[in-house]
Amino acid sequence: MSPPPLTGITVISLEHAIAAPLCTRQLAELGARVIKIERRGVGDFARHYDHRVRAQSSHFIWTNRSKQSITLDLKHADATTILTKLLTDADVLVQNLAPGATRKMGLSYADLQSRFPQLIVCNISGYGDDGPYRSKKAYDLLVQAEAGFLSVTGNDEDMVKSGISIADIAAGTQAQVAILAALIQRSKTGSGSNIDISMLEAMVEWMGFPLYYAYDGAQPPARTATDHASIYPYGAFSTGDNKVIMLGIQNEREWEAFCRNVMEQEALISDERFKANTLRSRNREQLKEIIQHVFAGLTAQQLSGKLDAAQIAYANVNDMQAVWQHPQLRALERIIEVDTPAGSVSGFKPPGNNSSYEPSLGPVPAVGEHTREILAELGFDASRIEAFYDSGVV
Repeated sequence: MSPPPLTGITVISLEHAIAAPLCTRQLAELGARVIKIERRGVGDFARHYDHRVRAQSSHFIWTNRSKQSITLDLKHADATTILTKLLTDADVLVQNLAPGATRKMGLSYADLQSRFPQLIVCNISGYGDDGPYRSKKAYDLLVQAEAGFLSVTGNDEDMVKSGISIADIAAGTQAQVAILAALIQRSKTGSGSNIDISMLEAMVEWMGFPLYYAYDGAQPPARTATDHASIYPYGAFSTGDNKVIMLGIQNEREWEAFCRNVMEQEALISDERFKANTLRSRNREQLKEIIQHVFAGLTAQQLSGKLDAAQIAYANVNDMQAVWQHPQLRALERIIEVDTPAGSVSGFKPPGNNSSYEPSLGPVPAVGEHTREILAELGFDASRIEAFYDSGVV
């Protein structure tokens, strides 16, 4: 096995919440050394979102493994001395501080470019570095709203937010891809670059289908809960034992197999109401009643057997405990143990097996766990390090 591809790359991150920490965790798992700069004492405020994982935050445990943590008061006069040392040999600076914060601290790309020409700077924000929204506060739910996601999610009566931090995840994932591209570009040009990623832009990229569906003033997709706006049957159906199966029929071959082998009603194939997907979608209420009548006489296990035999796509609606025990994830050996300040917890390997290397999977750090170690590595002697602690900069 070879070392992970980002081995030798150092990332300094002025990060909090979800988007930037998720980005840098993914870089760390590709082999980068990630040094997370946190506030003195309390650290990243995501450490205190909840206390669900051995009295630790579920969000923080998820997004911060495989990193080192150093505490630093960025407003202290001595902070610049430490940051300069950190950035001298760094490859990437990631930050998702409040809009304009890095500019005030002299840490914008314009400030850093001449001193650190190798440096790639990635700025993650809610709405971007310019425009009328640049200074607005942006939380995940608010960006879901601005990007139009809420307008197409839910049912006729209520909008429904995503159950996960989807705008943060979109921004963090796009930022990781942009940084990897910038590293490749730097290998060709020898120069760093500046990257601006906003949660709004990342989320809008994921909204391509509904945006084009409503193109040029057309009617937008209706909020149809788990149903698809234009494909049917595609969504949730109840079984006789009060369980839910998610069904997905995408083409005529599957529809015919479903009618013959699952519904056992071959006449549905030639029924004028359901002969094409557009007709099935238009007459979905009538079709749903027919399907539910049949499914009510079957248990989830019986229905699953018939769907498998007919090679019809479907899924079980799993809760979180079922996902931890998912037979496919266990067969693929995706579950690992991750060290945290409060002991070992379960986790998942990052998606995507590469035959040439194993991902770098390290522990979740305590607040400032590596401060002394990193300061010494930067060349500060013991007395200087103690002076930093005494002054409150670290």
